[in-house]
Amino acid sequence: MFATINGVRLHVKLLGTEAPDKPVMIAHHGAPGLSSLAEPEAAFARCAYDMQLLVFDARGSGESEGEPPFSHAQWADDVEGLRVWTGAEKVVMAGGSYGGFIAMEYAIRYPERVQALILRDTAADNSYLEVAMENAYNSSRVSVDRAKFERIMNGMLKDDEDFADCWREILPLYLHEYDPELIERRVRNAKYRYRTHNHVFSVVHKQYDIRDQLHKIRCPTLVLVGRSDWITPVEYSEFIAEQIPGAKLVVFEKSGHSPQIEEPEKFQRVVREFLVANV
Repeated sequence: MFATINGVRLHVKLLGTEAPDKPVMIAHHGAPGLSSLAEPEAAFARCAYDMQLLVFDARGSGESEGEPPFSHAQWADDVEGLRVWTGAEKVVMAGGSYGGFIAMEYAIRYPERVQALILRDTAADNSYLEVAMENAYNSSRVSVDRAKFERIMNGMLKDDEDFADCWREILPLYLHEYDPELIERRVRNAKYRYRTHNHVFSVVHKQYDIRDQLHKIRCPTLVLVGRSDWITPVEYSEFIAEQIPGAKLVVFEKSGHSPQIEEPEKFQRVVREFLVANV
């Protein structure tokens, strides 16, 4: 279905049975211009047994309209619009990777609306990108094409076809165990919006740094990260957990950037235990 939020039609999906006493989780996908609601749906769909789960394509991604501005402030405001749309007074906010950026921004901008916060494989500033590039270049199992790698990381993609080609090039870095069939399936299933991606990584991302604001987040917070995450390494999640009062950090020893895929049973157990204790 579609919902018009802040003047833009967003592709949304609401899972679970609506009930006054059921909490609502809003889960934000990663990778602007590349990811979609399918990612958080796969990660958190089981939570819909105990609560309502709202997943959506952010403006400029997936099937949603692409009206600017594309900014963290606007995406956080769109989350707030979705909260109002659901009728919930407070929500559990979740976000993985780039979606974690927006989840934290939302919790900082709208602290009274966040009941609990779940973050996966994310960072509080843009310095991770330099580290990630070094990790990619020094990888012992993947030899990346530097030209393609730098185009996708610096927001210099030529078109959607180039986006898919560059995405295929770096996907092996994301996996704890190499799986060529999974890579091709993910390349085929992605919805490419290269203009959104280019603007984010050539403009918006360069301004990202909320390290000095993390202490403002006062809700129960769960921070999850894969031990071999190459793009937002463990130390970035450790920093977030140290700065948010009372935050709990869980490291997945057999995962890269996607513990919800690579250690699904542990991921679901950890998330459920957190929600039972805090929602």
